[in-house]
Amino acid sequence: MTSPDTGPVEDTVRTGSDGLQLRIFVHEALRHGPKPLYAAIVELARREGLAGATVFRGMEAYGLHRHLHTARLVDLSDDLPSIVELVDTREAIRRFVPLLDQVIPHGTATLSPVHLVKYSTRQRT
Repeated sequence: MTSPDTGPVEDTVRTGSDGLQLRIFVHEALRHGPKPLYAAIVELARREGLAGATVFRGMEAYGLHRHLHTARLVDLSDDLPSIVELVDTREAIRRFVPLLDQVIPHGTATLSPVHLVKYSTRQRT
């Protein structure tokens, strides 16, 4: 079907399924070989075929040792917190988690159930 004003008409298709969200909390100064740890995790996720990964840089945090990492203090700004977030099917995330033992020397990770919603468009004929 076409519209005289806009051309072909598209429908938005929404599908959903249950999955898991994996959030990995690390400091940006941590390294795995020559790479930042967060980059090594993203590369591993990509190599293993996970749906996607996003790295967030934190402004301020403290952890186990109560040491404050903050962007407000110039001398500490090279070790800000980073969060690597991955969302995929339960099976894919559960298969991926043991592989992190190869790259993470220390850190914290959380697993949370999520409902995945995927949007796509298809052209109506």
